Amino acid sequence: MNTKQSTRLRVSATYAVLVVVVVAILYPLLWAIGASFNPGNSLISTSMIPKNPTLAHYVELFTSNRILYLQWYMNSMKIGLATMALTLVLVSFTGYAFSRFRFKGRKNGLMLFLLLQMIPQFSALIAIFVLAQMLGLINSHFLLILIYAGGQIPMNTYLMKGYLDSIPKDLDESARMDGASHFRIFLQIIMPLAKPILAVVAINSFTGPLGDFILASVIVRTPEMYTLPIGLYNLVSDPMGASYTTFAAGALLIAVPVTVLFLIVQKQFVSGLTQGGTKG
Repeated sequence: MNTKQSTRLRVSATYAVLVVVVVAILYPLLWAIGASFNPGNSLISTSMIPKNPTLAHYVELFTSNRILYLQWYMNSMKIGLATMALTLVLVSFTGYAFSRFRFKGRKNGLMLFLLLQMIPQFSALIAIFVLAQMLGLINSHFLLILIYAGGQIPMNTYLMKGYLDSIPKDLDESARMDGASHFRIFLQIIMPLAKPILAVVAINSFTGPLGDFILASVIVRTPEMYTLPIGLYNLVSDPMGASYTTFAAGALLIAVPVTVLFLIVQKQFVSGLTQGGTKG
């Protein structure tokens, strides 16, 4: 096999894999879109292209007395935005510390963060539940925000550190010669240059709570405090009153804030994602 044939074979294999991935992503998404516009509540009679499309399910989400969709939506937005803000603050400090300072236990700390990435948060469900009871924070959004933000620190710290390592330390030294403190260097020099990786951390920390069901279901108990995953699950958990088409409509609307945030930071996001893992 000559070089041209080998190149064509690799390119063809690459495109074949990409086609399979695109189909695997788009097929369930198109079904969900089609189901949200189909009349009725069952998935048996739904199709990807509805014959009689209707907006009744979207209207039901905001008008039905049994569905507190708007309240669930606001709860998820509150938790997601608070988690994003807290994670950005914490990860900025931890990433800067590991990148710019040399201290005892630094390597062990990085190794610990690496190990923590391999342990899913729900493995500590029992400990979290007991701690929530001891602190009186059952049915509390505040505890969820702390759990989500804490879970985002290990992975995002690695991304932040990798990106900050690519920023020349000569900038720090020049600023220190002019009398700047570490905090001023961090706030006025490093952070403006770290906007791409901050965009990556922001999206990671915002989207995580929106898709979590297990942790939220352990802490949150009343319908008024539900997040979107818990509320939508209840729409299909009752065998006698399951509404899969309404569930599809509600699930699609979750993508709206994520899409808006991505469009706002997309230029910074791509740059930060590609550069954040270049150095360890």
